[in-house]
Amino acid sequence: MARRQLRGVVALDGPSGTGKSTVARRLASAVGARYLDTGAMYRSVTLAVLRSDIDPADPAAATAVADVARTVAEPGALAMGTDPSGPTVVLAGVDVAADIREPEVTAAVSAVASVPAVRTALIAAQQRIIAHAVNGGLGMVVEGRDIGTVVAPDAELKVYLTASADARARRRSRQDVAAGRASTVDGTRSDVDRRDRLDNRTTPLRPAADAIELDTTELDAHGVVRRLLSMVDSRGMLVAEAVAGER
Repeated sequence: MARRQLRGVVALDGPSGTGKSTVARRLASAVGARYLDTGAMYRSVTLAVLRSDIDPADPAAATAVADVARTVAEPGALAMGTDPSGPTVVLAGVDVAADIREPEVTAAVSAVASVPAVRTALIAAQQRIIAHAVNGGLGMVVEGRDIGTVVAPDAELKVYLTASADARARRRSRQDVAAGRASTVDGTRSDVDRRDRLDNRTTPLRPAADAIELDTTELDAHGVVRRLLSMVDSRGMLVAEAVAGER
């Protein structure tokens, strides 16, 4: 018997709270692919900036922020584990997967990402990670805000996830509570709206011209993954691979 595995790149874009991370990981697990959360990379740079006592909101700090970003983006400085069953984020040898989700990082990440040199450094790092997986014969599911338009414009499948602002706030609030962070739906809705305004000043969020738009407002994660699997299959991105030990 054979199982089918992903070959090529699936680019998932969309605003915060549309379920990108959850469905990207589940999709990658279902098709034997690697997984990359590009947002975690921006958060890692932001954490490094804050730990360097740099105020990312100070326009005069842009050069210092850029220097931190270039350091973090150097091969080996930031290790992104791409196993969807347990993705890891290691900065300078230390696991920071929990630290990058703290409120201080969330509040500052838009300002850090607005520095052009930060995006330049991280996009190059993201493209290296994707190329490493693809050149090794593995598929890759990549999620973020500009994957189909900038990071992986040649991705075989591009999907732009949307959802109503209320649905996004509810999802984000549930995620925070599940992770042990204090959260209310109203407070999260205000944060979602603020992030949208700040992020869109930096890189206006838009789908790639050839992306498929999928509204997830009325879908649970299982329903979204089912739709994505259908899209992957219809693109011929699943190839049969013999299970180890079988002839």
